[in-house]
Amino acid sequence: MNILFIMYDQLRFDYLSCAGHPHLHTPNFDRVAQMGVRFTNAFVQSPVCGGSRMCFYTGRYASSHGAHWNGFPLRVGEMTMGDHLRNAGMDAWLIGKTHMKADSEGMARLGLSPDSVIGARQAECGFDTWIRDDGLWGLGPDGWYDEKRSPYNEYLKSKGYESENPWADFANAGIDGDKVASGWIFRNADKPANIKETDSETPWLTRKTIEFMDAMQGKDPWCAHVSYIKPHWPYIVPEPYHDMFGPNHVPAPTRDEVELENPQPVFGAYQQNKIAQAFHKDEVRQKVIPAYMGLIKQCDDQLGHILDYLEETGQIKDTMIVLTSDHGDYLGDHWMGEKDLFHDPSVKIPMIIYDPRSDCDATRGTTCDALVESIDLTATFIEAAGGTVPDHIVEGRSLLPWLQGDTPAWRKYAISEYDYSVTPQAVKLGVEPRDARLFMVYDGRYKMMHAEGGFRPMLFDLKNDPEEFHDLAKGIDHQDQIDQLYKYLGEWGLRMSQRVTKSEDDIRAMRGRSMRRGILPFLADGTEVDEELLEKYNGPVKQRFIET
Repeated sequence: MNILFIMYDQLRFDYLSCAGHPHLHTPNFDRVAQMGVRFTNAFVQSPVCGGSRMCFYTGRYASSHGAHWNGFPLRVGEMTMGDHLRNAGMDAWLIGKTHMKADSEGMARLGLSPDSVIGARQAECGFDTWIRDDGLWGLGPDGWYDEKRSPYNEYLKSKGYESENPWADFANAGIDGDKVASGWIFRNADKPANIKETDSETPWLTRKTIEFMDAMQGKDPWCAHVSYIKPHWPYIVPEPYHDMFGPNHVPAPTRDEVELENPQPVFGAYQQNKIAQAFHKDEVRQKVIPAYMGLIKQCDDQLGHILDYLEETGQIKDTMIVLTSDHGDYLGDHWMGEKDLFHDPSVKIPMIIYDPRSDCDATRGTTCDALVESIDLTATFIEAAGGTVPDHIVEGRSLLPWLQGDTPAWRKYAISEYDYSVTPQAVKLGVEPRDARLFMVYDGRYKMMHAEGGFRPMLFDLKNDPEEFHDLAKGIDHQDQIDQLYKYLGEWGLRMSQRVTKSEDDIRAMRGRSMRRGILPFLADGTEVDEELLEKYNGPVKQRFIET
């Protein structure tokens, strides 16, 4: 069996028709949901691109692998999904984005050349690369956001889009008279991108994906991580998707004035940042959200091409399909923009899994509300490939039992972390880098955010307040729930996360190792051992060499 692991960047859990969106029809996401299981309580382990993806790829929490934020290198030697799958006899390929930064200092210290097989895998998050393009090719006054090679920009130049950076000037910009209407500016979000739809990013990556699957027919089992940059900003999309939706399709923001009253300090700082301030404006939401929906619609149409190809070639019957996202998008909810904190629009993600094997037939077209974490996918893939999950390394849990209709013993709470140490919010709050850390613990009803640095927590009761408006930690009536969630957080903090070179079975085997090797320690008078062995220790005195 092969695994097609598709990730969309910044796709909200509730912007799919199978998740109940009132206006956005996504028949191909729905098609996979009908073929498999849609997990309704799936959470990322860090609501920011880089940190989240490193959790997906390692199967480990952010504080375990250490690459908490965009541009934080994943340390050399950290085992990833690709390493585990190769151990199980399955190749692992990247098609698209990882947002991974290589630990170049660590590689140099160990003498690993990026041109070697192992060096290339270390530099590409453990994957073999079919094509990598991280998809944010912005050029600002201080230089490029990303200085790596852009295969997509090279493609656009080959198609005649004349520019130093056609990604910015064509794929993510419209036209305003005789000027470029940059997609970075929200007022331009309703303009069509100045590019043929077939040349835009999402169709381009779809073609690369189909090329890969075509080339791999009849070869060893593979896992392909297909990673789209959209519907991540810039919020602009080509015809015909730019005007499929309008202001009449924009929901009222999920926010309340009570959230602005004495907010938890970190939350308050984020409510006032530049992106949040923009999304406070109705005119911004009315421009951006239709474009965001158009980007998702384009993603759905392209997913349809992939599904049609799999069906036409017969590969659908032996390919697991996984659809998910690295985090959500506030879109003005809770007086916020982008992601970063732990309200559902940010930390909760879509997760749909189709397993073609017959032992999953009973769950097709169902939903599962178990508390699922993004790190569970690495464990799921290892088991699906026929391997054994090394649970001294991989902290997630396989989802195969849920797909097969079982009800396994499961986690009581979900965890997410966020390191905001490099952000303006940390500076504004005067927080030292080591203290600019947030933790979410959610038990299925109560969700708490703990903030290091001496700040109070936040607490929401999602049963009585599913919109997460009323921060119960402002009062004094819910200390029991806060104490219980801190107990869970402390329990999680005591996990064995760094003993990655010895498994539990290794350690059990060491317990039975012979004590008769080399030395015979800790004897009180020698009666603890048999006479034959003792005689070796108490044998005749050998003449000491004496100098004359």
